[in-house]
Amino acid sequence: MPIYEYECIDCGRVEEALQKFSDEPLTTCSHCSGTLQKLISQSSFHLKGSGWYVTDYAGKSGNSAPKPSESKSDSSTGSTDKPKKTTEKTS
Repeated sequence: MPIYEYECIDCGRVEEALQKFSDEPLTTCSHCSGTLQKLISQSSFHLKGSGWYVTDYAGKSGNSAPKPSESKSDSSTGSTDKPKKTTEKTS
């Protein structure tokens, strides 16, 4: 169950309440019986582990984009960016 924070408009006291999502919000302060207002607090939800980023599935998704280690080919000449190996005969 999530923890919700409420602030009293009258006394300024902040209260936490462990409530179900379907529960009605609290309306009265337990300290001074003033009016409570629900606060928006930072979420504690974190995505951890592999599989949550685009780069984790880049090789498996069938993406046609070349990997950085692959060379791009020139479509007009059919040659690649890799230097060609030449063998020289020495006399």
